[in-house]
Amino acid sequence: MIAEDHGGEGPPILLLHGLMGRGRTWRRQIPWLRSYGRVFTIDAAFHRGAGADQATGPDDIANERFVADIAEVLTVIDRGPAVLIGHSMGGLHAWCTAAEYPELVAAIVVEDMAPDFRGRTTGTWQPWFATWPDRFDGLAHAVEMFGPIAGEYFYDAFDDGRLHGELSVWADIAERWGERDFWEQWQQVRVPALLIEASGGVTPEGQMRTMAETNEFATLLTVEGGHLLHDDAPQIYRGAVEAFLDGLTVARPSGSALAGEGVAAGRGQLDETVGQ
Repeated sequence: MIAEDHGGEGPPILLLHGLMGRGRTWRRQIPWLRSYGRVFTIDAAFHRGAGADQATGPDDIANERFVADIAEVLTVIDRGPAVLIGHSMGGLHAWCTAAEYPELVAAIVVEDMAPDFRGRTTGTWQPWFATWPDRFDGLAHAVEMFGPIAGEYFYDAFDDGRLHGELSVWADIAERWGERDFWEQWQQVRVPALLIEASGGVTPEGQMRTMAETNEFATLLTVEGGHLLHDDAPQIYRGAVEAFLDGLTVARPSGSALAGEGVAAGRGQLDETVGQ
């Protein structure tokens, strides 16, 4: 897996997209994040273009595979522990990477993702997926189908309107989340963690609050908006993430390394930002 380098100075910041997303769906957040470090994006397996990846067995779409891919990227980047900022599936991968490879992760941001979807199925997605064309005529076509926020997000991920992966594989990835939970991995996280929950998101009721209550390193913010909160409420999202990063001892070009002692300051700044 190859990471795309978007520049900036300081510690690495790796952006992890959600299911059916892609690295370039972060394009609206990359410019301001460069003030906090060297920004990288990746396309997760099965999100790299039509026909780019083939699943040969269940392990190919297991959570452990995606986490191992992220660890490999961080090792290749070789710029020290990274801040992982993840949306949905990317948030899950962020905390599982922090649990499995603590030496590679300095802090995490988890946007609208929970540890336990057991018993849920993607079967209801199939009729919706059946309405998707193989290629969208343009941005307006995607907006017409998904609405302005999701339409722009999806079209950013597509290749000239063409889907960048297989709908059936994406559904299979999500289906695996209904078979297990990830509470154990969450409890192993020992780095500063900002949890951002969307009021109209996809997480089961109360789970992100429980995540914050059971992990002393975590802070929870609930924001009014939909699942794509970083695009649906971009100013609130930006303010929250910037306050969190400011609360870390972030390595600036002339500064010190990332460390956890700045978490308390970050929580105070976060509260102030949200209250505005």
